[in-house]
Amino acid sequence: MPQTSKVIHDPVHGSIVVDGPFLEILDRREMQRLRGVKQLGLGCLVFPGANHTRFEHSLGVYHLAGRMASSLGLSEEDSLAVRAAGLLHDVCHTPFSHMTEELFGHATGMDHMEAAERLVMGAIGAHGERDDDILAGALPICEVLEANGIPPGKVCGLITRPGSPGGGLDAFGDGRRAGHFSPRDFTHQIIHGPVDADQMDYLARDAHHTGVAHGKVDIDRLIATMRVHNDRIVIERGGTAAAEGLMVARSLMHSSVYFHRTVRIIRMMLMKSVEASSIDAGEMYLWDDAGLMGRLAAEGGVPSMIAGAIQDRALYKAAVTVPAEDAPEELLSRLSGLTSYLKRRQLEAEIADRAGVGAHEVAVDIPPASALLSKMSIGKTDVSVIDPEGRVRSLARLSPVAKALQSRDVFGWSLLVASPAEHRDAVARATKRALSL
Repeated sequence: MPQTSKVIHDPVHGSIVVDGPFLEILDRREMQRLRGVKQLGLGCLVFPGANHTRFEHSLGVYHLAGRMASSLGLSEEDSLAVRAAGLLHDVCHTPFSHMTEELFGHATGMDHMEAAERLVMGAIGAHGERDDDILAGALPICEVLEANGIPPGKVCGLITRPGSPGGGLDAFGDGRRAGHFSPRDFTHQIIHGPVDADQMDYLARDAHHTGVAHGKVDIDRLIATMRVHNDRIVIERGGTAAAEGLMVARSLMHSSVYFHRTVRIIRMMLMKSVEASSIDAGEMYLWDDAGLMGRLAAEGGVPSMIAGAIQDRALYKAAVTVPAEDAPEELLSRLSGLTSYLKRRQLEAEIADRAGVGAHEVAVDIPPASALLSKMSIGKTDVSVIDPEGRVRSLARLSPVAKALQSRDVFGWSLLVASPAEHRDAVARATKRALSL
């Protein structure tokens, strides 16, 4: 008789029960690939304990989405759908997570959530050609969901983020997605909301594995004080301190881990390696970290050289750093027009030409335009709090801490230019000429 449930022991949440169709989905190649995709990319070169993967995170989001569904009294169908969305939301994350997502997005016009929707529905392939002999004929995930009474359209609607791309700080690597959420769909807010399963898990999990204490979140209190009011998830007044703690954790983890300067330089080096290769970035959603590094090594030349330097931790050094507090308005305005992928590459090429070095030896990192021009970042941080009389207010109106955090700069710089140590002086001079610094 087939096993109907399994208990998985997790270092963050304890025992996680996986049952029914989720056991079948968990064992599919699409999910198992995530065991080889590090949650924090190459952040382990800065935080040695950060070797946890997207597989663990997906399990955690599945678990918390189920707890939230139970606490909010969702129907069986909605509960199954949000659990499925939690499990599958990162199924198309590219190798090293957000470190390569910009390359994938440039190649395909999709982010990992849009790709996940297409994968689940069978609109894009679930494996590469070399696996055709063992995986050809495998049913798309949507058919597995349908066979178990879970509407795949509803699941995909929960996976994809509502609203259009913006400049919030949700994306670990790029900060290119705003914290929008649908005010009339509280089930959506379990995956993409002011207090959602995704961020509760990644903050707690990343803090646990990096050893950084800032990510401590009172998850139990938050879930216990959640309510639905006017089809929107709100926090009861008694959960205000826990909501403040979530905002503090999110802000501090971004500045101390996700936007750590050395982590950003490593990310830029990895992008340079892939850019210099013949790799089709649009296929990377099928690979894991080792697969990408193996392909880069096989390329030889510049891609292999940079990949080897990353593995040996022979990293580029900061040639120019413009602290956020020192950047004049005129420079911020100019930099805001250079934040797109192609504009940054053009700037890198110009600096390299002026410095007399290869384009792969200049890496430019600029925060999103919204962060440059205004440090306000509401979105997910704008938690709604309901008092005993039924009045709903923004947490930022009730809490000076929350209001201050909305304007806190998490990058620390407005411009970061890095290069190999031997070219640092030449690249610094070239950058200053190119940008009239």
